[in-house]
Amino acid sequence: MGLTIAVTRERREGETRCAVTAETVKKFVGQGATVTIEAGTGLGSSIPDADYVAAGASVKPDTRAVLEGADLVLKVRGPTAQEISAMKPGAIVVALLDAWREKDTVTAMAGANVTSFAMEFVPRITRAQVMDALSSQANLAGYRAVIEGAYAYGKGFPMMMTAAGTVAPAKVFIMGVGVAGLQAIATARRLGAVVTATDVRPATKEQVESLGAKFVAVEDEEFQNAQTAGGYAKAMSEEYQAKQAALTATHITKQDIVITTALIPGRAAPVLVTADHVASMKPGSVLIDLAVEAGGNVAGSKPGEVVTTANGVSIVGYTNLPGRIPSDASSLYAKNLVAFAGLLIKDGALAVDLEDEILKASVVTHGGAVVHEGVRG
Repeated sequence: MGLTIAVTRERREGETRCAVTAETVKKFVGQGATVTIEAGTGLGSSIPDADYVAAGASVKPDTRAVLEGADLVLKVRGPTAQEISAMKPGAIVVALLDAWREKDTVTAMAGANVTSFAMEFVPRITRAQVMDALSSQANLAGYRAVIEGAYAYGKGFPMMMTAAGTVAPAKVFIMGVGVAGLQAIATARRLGAVVTATDVRPATKEQVESLGAKFVAVEDEEFQNAQTAGGYAKAMSEEYQAKQAALTATHITKQDIVITTALIPGRAAPVLVTADHVASMKPGSVLIDLAVEAGGNVAGSKPGEVVTTANGVSIVGYTNLPGRIPSDASSLYAKNLVAFAGLLIKDGALAVDLEDEILKASVVTHGGAVVHEGVRG
């Protein structure tokens, strides 16, 4: 028998993305795979079941019927307990498992002898760029963060000169200049805002300035040496942290919109904007916390909510910002999965080489055990 690929409907509340599109179904079918999809899988991303059928997939209404006998299961989020119980021993799951926090799911997959790969653990090496789901989704999150900020902000973004007077441009401050931060800078600039940004890595200054924004940091000797050869940030001294905090506090007070993007894998998100910072901002100012699901970068942010403070500041804690652009988010993620699956499939059958550096870095459970050292520890 040939390779069977299964895709089930996402059951996490608010999850609008899906793991395959009609385009990627065609690619799998072209490789000789049988693709079975649960009815309604693509509706959140405006993909009707008929499009999957036209692409060569089989659509079934029952979850167990979809998963029965499946060799490879593709998902956006980790599988539910019901889904895991329906998988055969030795099945492979590939998803954004959120393995650091979803320990029960990881344990259940190990207990069911399911091999799982976490897309968030794909190493950021040249060969894996096309599989980098964190980057593809963060790019959209950065864009959407600015759109949400513009919606919540009670004024316009660009400078407008009219007969009745001049409208001043919005001041936008981006904290954290990774993929999401860079896209947020570019989007805010396109909307006409005056944009500033900060990051603890000195190499990001050039990236910020190349997008037309101003870099904000205490640029002393310690800052110039604050990055390892591998591109990661070094721990800063307490003295430097105090100086940077003072600069940041002064800067935040003057901003209209602040977008925070700092995440640390396996750890709670660092608090970048304190309660004092929030209290110092003008009424009508907006904070967008992209790290709210990991504990939050902004004091007072709440997952899935918009909190309005006593001084009239809005703290937007929307989760899953890529899911607010579901069609594009699903399209990009599905292509990430096709590329990753290419490492698992050879001549129309599964051929998993766990010595491959990408698979070795991203495998979480295998052979009835949790094998990822970080997650296991």
